[in-house]
Amino acid sequence: MALDQAHDLNDDKEMGFLDHLEELRWHLVRSFASVFVFAIAAFLAKDFFWNVMVMGPTKSDFWTYRKLCELGSLIGSPVLCIDEMNISIQNRTLQGQFLVHIKTSLIAGLVLAFPYTFWEVWRFIKPGLKGNERKASRGIVFVVTLLFLAGVAFGYFVVTPLSVNFLYNYKLSADIQNIIDVTNVMSLVASLALACGLMFQLPVVSYMLSKAGIVTPALMKNYRRHAFVVILVISAIITPPDVISQILIALPLTLLYEVSIIISRRVNKKREKALE
Repeated sequence: MALDQAHDLNDDKEMGFLDHLEELRWHLVRSFASVFVFAIAAFLAKDFFWNVMVMGPTKSDFWTYRKLCELGSLIGSPVLCIDEMNISIQNRTLQGQFLVHIKTSLIAGLVLAFPYTFWEVWRFIKPGLKGNERKASRGIVFVVTLLFLAGVAFGYFVVTPLSVNFLYNYKLSADIQNIIDVTNVMSLVASLALACGLMFQLPVVSYMLSKAGIVTPALMKNYRRHAFVVILVISAIITPPDVISQILIALPLTLLYEVSIIISRRVNKKREKALE
């Protein structure tokens, strides 16, 4: 262990600033290349990524709607069943569908390549850490990836379909028809899924700040009410302008905040024992 640390120190001494920039450049090149490869795969699989993934929440046979209907049957509440969703989607520009296809493929590539991209970034950061810091951050790639994918899944399977159903069926007047632009559908699905994926990183941020001594469990408890207000504001910003979507994102974020307090408490106890 000591030899490994000494070796890392020697490597850091030998590498200059330009060498570090060169190394960072290659990590970024490989990361962007992975996104590009997955984006090409998504572009070629147009029918699946558009008709099944993006358009899925706009159809009544979507997985979430079917499960809600099953739940409604169990509890005797037929209101939960969504029998039909006749959403009309239009394209208003000549290049619109092609550009949406490219954007959808890039977003899919970003999500699919996230584990490898984060691993590349971590490979660049890790050599600069001390031995105890490396030990404390063991498994971080797995945890960050798991939380990101869990957030994306929550945003896609829970927040997005319920938001689509609420917003489409909201009527100011029976004389107004909802004809949705194709770019709006893509933006809604992508923004909600990616926003949830990033917001689910709250426990990791709490862990890192607690290890640095910036955040303590007492501090997080004292500012719990303030944090709840911030969560509501962030939920309102990243979701469509409806209360349902805001609550759907605010609830898991509040739970993650409570989990972050527990994580901070454990980290703080370990630090105190180490100091003793």
